[in-house]
Amino acid sequence: MKSKDIRDSFLKFFEERGHKIVPSSPVVPYDDPTLLFTNAGMNQFKDVFLGTGTRDYKRAADTQKCIRAGGKHNDLEEVGFDGYHHTFFEMLGNWSFGDYYKKEALTWSWELLTKVWKLPKDRLWATVYKDDDESYEIWKNETDINPSHILRFDEKDNFWEMGDTGPCGPCSEIHIDLSANGCKAEDVNAGIEDVIEIWNNVFIQYNRDEKGVLTPLPSKHVDTGMGFERVCRVLQNKKSNYETDVFSPIIEKISEITGKKYEGDNISPMNILADHIRTLVFAISDGAIPSNEGRGYVLRRILRRASRFARKLDYHKPILWQLVDTIAENFGYIFPEVNEKKEFAKNVIKAEEESFNVTLDRGIELFNEVYDRIKNNPDKIFPGEEAFKLYDTYGFPVDLTQVMAREQGFEVEMNVFNLEMEKQKERARSARKEHVHLVEEGLTIDTDVIYDPYDVDEKGVSTSMIVLKNNENKIGVLNENPFYSEAGGQISDTGELISGSGLKIKVIDSKKNFVLLENADDSLLDKEFQVTAKLDFNRRQAIERNHSATHIMHESLKRVLGNTVKQMGSLVSDEYLRFDFPHFQKVEAAQIKDIEDMVKGKINENIAVNTLIDIPIEEANKIPNVKKLFGEKYGDKVRVVQIDPNFSVEFCGGTHVKVTNEIGLFKIVKEESISSGVRRIFARTGEGIIHYLNDKIKDIDLILAELPNKYADNFGDAISNFKGNLRNVDFKDASLMKALLVQQESTLKNLIEIKEEYLEEKKELDKQMMKQNLEKAFATLDDMISKAPEINGSKVLVSKIDTHNSEEFKAIGEEMRKKLRNGVSLLATILDEKINLVCTASDNLVSDKKISAGNIIRDAAKQLGGGGGGRPQLATAGGKDIDKLDSVLASSSDEIKKLLS
Repeated sequence: MKSKDIRDSFLKFFEERGHKIVPSSPVVPYDDPTLLFTNAGMNQFKDVFLGTGTRDYKRAADTQKCIRAGGKHNDLEEVGFDGYHHTFFEMLGNWSFGDYYKKEALTWSWELLTKVWKLPKDRLWATVYKDDDESYEIWKNETDINPSHILRFDEKDNFWEMGDTGPCGPCSEIHIDLSANGCKAEDVNAGIEDVIEIWNNVFIQYNRDEKGVLTPLPSKHVDTGMGFERVCRVLQNKKSNYETDVFSPIIEKISEITGKKYEGDNISPMNILADHIRTLVFAISDGAIPSNEGRGYVLRRILRRASRFARKLDYHKPILWQLVDTIAENFGYIFPEVNEKKEFAKNVIKAEEESFNVTLDRGIELFNEVYDRIKNNPDKIFPGEEAFKLYDTYGFPVDLTQVMAREQGFEVEMNVFNLEMEKQKERARSARKEHVHLVEEGLTIDTDVIYDPYDVDEKGVSTSMIVLKNNENKIGVLNENPFYSEAGGQISDTGELISGSGLKIKVIDSKKNFVLLENADDSLLDKEFQVTAKLDFNRRQAIERNHSATHIMHESLKRVLGNTVKQMGSLVSDEYLRFDFPHFQKVEAAQIKDIEDMVKGKINENIAVNTLIDIPIEEANKIPNVKKLFGEKYGDKVRVVQIDPNFSVEFCGGTHVKVTNEIGLFKIVKEESISSGVRRIFARTGEGIIHYLNDKIKDIDLILAELPNKYADNFGDAISNFKGNLRNVDFKDASLMKALLVQQESTLKNLIEIKEEYLEEKKELDKQMMKQNLEKAFATLDDMISKAPEINGSKVLVSKIDTHNSEEFKAIGEEMRKKLRNGVSLLATILDEKINLVCTASDNLVSDKKISAGNIIRDAAKQLGGGGGGRPQLATAGGKDIDKLDSVLASSSDEIKKLLS
C-alpha cells in the first residue's frame, strides 16, 4: 500500500463507523499557552475533554500534524539515530466524546490491523495499565490475540498525559514484532527498534492540575493515536520509516542536490534533513517563525541542527530551502497550506540558513581547535568558559556545542557556562533602566463594570467609582469605564476623574475592569462616589489617527510588496505607529515612497471609517478581503473596521477616526530588520510629525556643532526660519507641514553631505600630520636603541614617550619590533588619561631565552590596574594608575634584565 492509500483507508474505516472526518489543527496551538506545538491529535479537543467546550458530533477521526521537539514530549536528539523517531509526524486518530469507550476502541483497533490491513496476529502485542482490568479482559475475551501477548505496565508506559497539566488517563498500546526470530514479553517497551508501538488507545477520564492532583472528568472519552510513518513502515515492509514513500522523495532530492548516495542506514544525515525540513515547512506554513524564544527558538535549533548535519554530506551551501517544493508536492494534497505558503517558507528558511552558515562553519572550526587541546583530558569535560566564548563572541549555540561534545564522549561544563551567562546578564541589567509594570494582574473584582471606550467625547462620562488598594497601587473601579484598555497593539487611555467637589484624580493606565490611579488619597479607600471620567482627549485622537493610518498602511504594504505581507506585531501610540511584517529584503526607498503615496491618497479621499459591531464570526469571515490576526482567538462576535470596503477591511477592537482626512499628514520615518525575514516600519501622523521634526532639529544642531563656523554660517538663516515656523505650525495645516518636511529633509541631506566632505578633508589632514609625526618618532628610535643598556649582548629599552593617538603609538611599536634585532623594548604613553603599553622581543630571544612579550606586558599592566597580552614577539596592554607608571617601568626594566642574565 502507498502511504496515501494507508491514510485514506484509516479515515474510511472510521467514517463507516459514524465518525466525522475533521481537518488537522495547526501545529502552532495559538489558543493553548501550555504547549509549544501541537503534539497529539487530541490537542484540538482539549476543551471537550475538560468540559468547557462541545462539538456537534460525538465521534471524530483525522490525521493530525504533530511536532515533538521541546516541552514534555521532545524527540529532537533521537532523530537520525534510529529509524522511527521524528520531530514532525502525522498521527492518525479516532475519538469518542462521551460516546463509545474501551470495548469499541480496542476491538476496532484489532479489526483494522488484522482484518483490513491483515497484519499477522502472532506478531502483535497489547499492553494495559497495571490495574486496568477492564481493558485486559476486553483484549482477552473480545479479540483473538494470544493471551500471553497481553502485558501490564506502570505509569511510565501506560498512563498518558498531554503535558504537565491537563487531560490524562490510562492507555492500552499495540506493539508489533518486526524482529527476525520473534520477540519475548520482556522485549516489549524495552526500546528495541524492531519491537515498536504502532497504536495507542488512551482512555481520558482525569484532569491533572498544577499540584499534580487527578480529578475525574465529567465524561469519559476515547483518544487514540497511531504513528502514520510507523504503520507505513510496517505495511510497506521496510526496515526504517525513512525507507517508506513518506520520506523517499525527500531523500532522493537530498541525494540529487548533494551528489551523495543514500545507504539506507538509520544513522544518516539524510534522515535528519528529511525529518527536519518537514517540521520547518509545516510549522512555518502554520505561522511560526524561527526566532530566539519559545517555539521560534525550537525551530531555529532544528534548522541549525540540520545545517550541521548537511556538513557531514560535504555540503556547505543552504540546502533546506531547496527541499520545500518536494514537501509541497508530496503533502499539499492533504495539507493544502504547505502549497499555499511554500514560497514564504522557502524565503524564511533560506534567510535563516544564509545567516547561520558563516557562524556554523566558524564555530565548528573553533570547536575543533578547543577539542584538539583537550581531547586527551581524562575527565572528558569541555570547558564552560570555551563554550561561553563560542556562544557570546561567535554566536555559536551552546546546545550545538553540547551535541558536538557528546559525539566525542565529552560533556560541556554547563555550571560554568551558566555562571558566565549570569555575569553577562548582570552586566546587561546594570546597563539599562528597569522597566516596571504599573498594574498588578490577577485582581478579582466582584462588581459589574460597563466597558465602553468607543462612544466618548471630551466632556467625559458620569459614573460611580470605588477606590481600592491593590498591593502598592490604588485603583478605581468604575461602573462605566470609557478608558480604552491596551489591546490589539493600541495603548491604554489616560485622563482624570473629577468628583462633584472638584477633586481631580489622575488615571495613568486602564484595564477593562479598573483604572490605575496616581494621586488618590488613602481617605478615599473603599468609598463609592460619583465622578466624571474624562480622557486625555487630544492623546486619544492622536492614537486614533495612528490606528487608522496603520490599517491603511497594512493594505498599502500588501499592494506594494505582495500578499505575503501580514501583521506580525504592531504598536499604536499617541506618538507613532509601529508595524512588523514578513519580508526578506530591505524595503527600498522607491517602495517606501509608493507606500506613503498610497496612504496619503486614501487620507485625501476623506473616506468614512465604518465600524461593523457585533458581527457573528461566521458572517465576518465571509466579508471579501477581510484581514484578521493570524492565530488570534476571536469570540462568537467581532468588530470589523472598514476603510473603503474595496481597500481595507480588518477585524479590530480598537478606536479610529471618523473620516480619513482627520489623520492629516503621514510619514514613514524608519524601516529596519528585527529578525531574519521580519521587517519593522515606524510612521507618524499629525502632531507626531511635529515631534519628529523637533527630533530632527536636534540632529541638525548636533551636526552644526561638529562643523567649523565657515560651514555652519551658510545655514544659519534658513534654520532659524525653519525653527520659527515649526514653533507656530498647526499640524492640521497640511501645506505648511509638507513644506517643513521637505525643508527639513533637504537641510539635513545637505548638512550630512557637507559633514562627509569636511570629515574626508580632516581625515586626509590627520593622515598627513600622522605621517610627519611618525617620521620624527621613527628617527629617534635608532638613537634610543643605541643608548639602551645591554645585558649579555641584548638591548633593554624601557621608556615613556609622547604620542598623539593610539594608532600612532601602535605604528611606533611595530617599527621598534623591526629595528630592535636583539633585545626587548617596553614603551608607554598616556592618551586620554589612560596608559598604553607596547612590548617587543626579538626572535632570537623568544627562541633561545623563551622571552615572551605577552608575559612581560601582562605583569606590568596588572601592576597598573589594567590588562592585556599578545604574541611572544609583540604585545599590547593598558592601565589606569598613572601615578605608578614610572616605578612600574623601572621595576619592569629590572625584571627584563634578570630574564636576559
